[in-house]
Amino acid sequence: MDIRLIDAARTGNVGDLRKLIGENSLMLDVVALKGGDTPLHIASMIGHFDFVKEMLRLKPDFAEQLNQDGFSPMHMASANGHLEIVRELLKVDFNLCRLKGIDGRTPLHYAAIKGKIDVIREFLSACADSIQDATARGETALHLAVKKNQFGALRIMVEWIKELNKVDLLNMKDEQGNTVLHLAIARKHRQVIELLLNVGVVEVNATNESTLTALDILLIFESEAGDREIYEILRRAGAMRAREILSLEPAPPANESQVLGNNPSVSESSQPPTSDWEEFFKFKRGRDSPGDARNALLVIAILIVTATYQAGLSPPGGVWQEDSKPSDNNSTNTSKVHYAGEAILGSSNLVSFGFFMFSNSMGFFCSLLMIFILTSGFPMQLELTVSMMAMVITYDTAMNTIAPKGRMKLLFTIISIVMPIGIQSIFNLLRRSCKRLRQPLGYVRQESA
Repeated sequence: MDIRLIDAARTGNVGDLRKLIGENSLMLDVVALKGGDTPLHIASMIGHFDFVKEMLRLKPDFAEQLNQDGFSPMHMASANGHLEIVRELLKVDFNLCRLKGIDGRTPLHYAAIKGKIDVIREFLSACADSIQDATARGETALHLAVKKNQFGALRIMVEWIKELNKVDLLNMKDEQGNTVLHLAIARKHRQVIELLLNVGVVEVNATNESTLTALDILLIFESEAGDREIYEILRRAGAMRAREILSLEPAPPANESQVLGNNPSVSESSQPPTSDWEEFFKFKRGRDSPGDARNALLVIAILIVTATYQAGLSPPGGVWQEDSKPSDNNSTNTSKVHYAGEAILGSSNLVSFGFFMFSNSMGFFCSLLMIFILTSGFPMQLELTVSMMAMVITYDTAMNTIAPKGRMKLLFTIISIVMPIGIQSIFNLLRRSCKRLRQPLGYVRQESA
């Protein structure tokens, strides 16, 4: 194309255009034969209305020509939101808004992608059927608006769909079987979800090519703030997981209701699952945040440390408040010797006291180990480590104090020293042992297969 013609289109200079045509009346015909970008493409993209109007007068066929990238002048004008140019092009042929370019996308598709609301209104007013056009991937303008987070564009199209009574378009699927609701759930757009469900005709339990419903997709993706609200919105709309739909059985006919009503097992089996809370709250890799899991574990570990520490200081039955020794003058006194601060349970039932203190200590030291691991890398790590060591020493001192004198005190002294040091090594050894036990079993399964 002549560089002078390109410059005239870029600047929108109608006078230069007429001058060039006067010099060579076949100039635009040569451009049409070569293909590619025309002056109309350039002016439509930049937004020179007067130049576009003159070009359409001189060469209206340019309006339908696609350039090397698969774009027509209407594609460019709509993507850039040049409303006056769009209207002028529609005067040539209102079906230009349905002209398919690269990947089967129409000008309406690009207006939806870019969120050009006024252009979308103009297209739907000129040709309402353009809302039905799908790309080569089966995507409608609705799909594209959701994918590109264009809520305003989607809302306008949904309003038009309701007015035109074309609500079935909301359930159209792309090549992967995803409806607009599937895409909104995957992106967790609460506004879009509520907009679609408020129409009242969206199939909330439609499945895609992977046999996933909208609710399945919500539970697959990583949990985020607001997921709970979306879950409740879907449930109120009657959403179910694919496995729940498969588990449903046809409802009994009216004349069989009395027979089935007397058989609890049959009537219960025909009902859908009453709750899916266990599956919803179960931790899932790839869906739940590791940070949230760590925070939950920290809270649990801290609660256990608090409970076990308090139980160690105040064992069941309390402690003796004063010393008691058999009187030398009373040989018939059979009471056991005990000292102030020792556990009463240790004097009355040594075995029960031993089990209690061992289990309590195990819970205390395991929880402290969890806190140490979960807070690794935190700021003020040294101060936190010193604080936990001080707590261990305090707990060990209290445990030795309340233990009755004799072998039990010696046993708990050993436990209080060995358990904090060796508990991590014990768990590592147990994990390795379990792993070795699983390996032969896995090998046998592979051989049998």
